[in-house]
Amino acid sequence: MVRRLPPLTALRAFEAAARLGSFSRAAAELNVTAAAISHQVKGLEDILGVSLFIRLPRGLRLTPEGRTYLPDLSRGFDTLARAADSLSRSDLAGLLTISIMPSLCQMWLLPRLADFRRRYPMIDLKLQAEPTMANFVRDGIDVGMRYGMGNYPGLRTVMFMQEEVFPVASPTLLSGRHPLRRWEDLRHHTLLHDYALLANEVWLGWPVWLRAARIEDIDLQRGLHFDNSALLYQACIDGHGVGIGRSALLTEAIGAGRLVPLFEARRPADYAYYVVAPESTADHPRVRAFTDWVAAQGAAASPAPPSMG
Repeated sequence: MVRRLPPLTALRAFEAAARLGSFSRAAAELNVTAAAISHQVKGLEDILGVSLFIRLPRGLRLTPEGRTYLPDLSRGFDTLARAADSLSRSDLAGLLTISIMPSLCQMWLLPRLADFRRRYPMIDLKLQAEPTMANFVRDGIDVGMRYGMGNYPGLRTVMFMQEEVFPVASPTLLSGRHPLRRWEDLRHHTLLHDYALLANEVWLGWPVWLRAARIEDIDLQRGLHFDNSALLYQACIDGHGVGIGRSALLTEAIGAGRLVPLFEARRPADYAYYVVAPESTADHPRVRAFTDWVAAQGAAASPAPPSMG
């Protein structure tokens, strides 16, 4: 059986005008002119062979036929809207595989992940935490979270967060036999080193800081050495020594008083944080949902707390 339906634009015009009680308000909702709404409704009345409105000097009033027609029509549009929403949500359902640095995963993403899961309960996440860049095609990666200069050929790249770097330690080291007050006091404390640093990120290592502070008699070969920032910062929290902190990873620890910045010294990091995806899949609903959420979380991230001497 062939369905004989009036034009959809005419049906939408009548439903909006009847619901809102005005051609002009319907026009604003549908982003057309009031004259266009009036023309569409008149055409619908001609097709149906009945009057749907009584035109008044200051508004509209539904005729008995219009009042009978409106509920079924509104339910029909509601059904269409739910069907479209369901189809859109079906694209959101499924697995999303994310490649991310272990420290960023542990110290930034995981504390925020409940919000994403609440917003997108149909997306299942697979977190592939690794210090090296994954191959998107070979490893089945949908989204990457990177720390660098933002030069990722073939990938759509969105910077979601910048940060500052600064010396940091447990507040327990601010008192005692050798309290940390000045750069010179580092001679009495253990330095914590990240030996897996990116080659160009010199400000995350101790040599450049000590040179700037004119401290020359500290053996940089000594101390504790880590290949994972999260482990290094846990050692800081536990009072094992002094490290170079990154504000993006340490906002919560500093805010809770488990760590304190030192010497009123801080500078912008040379690198920033990016969320990346292949251009061919960057607009997939699951990828877009995660990318947009990460960008919003980065924009809302608290600024680095004030330095403490």
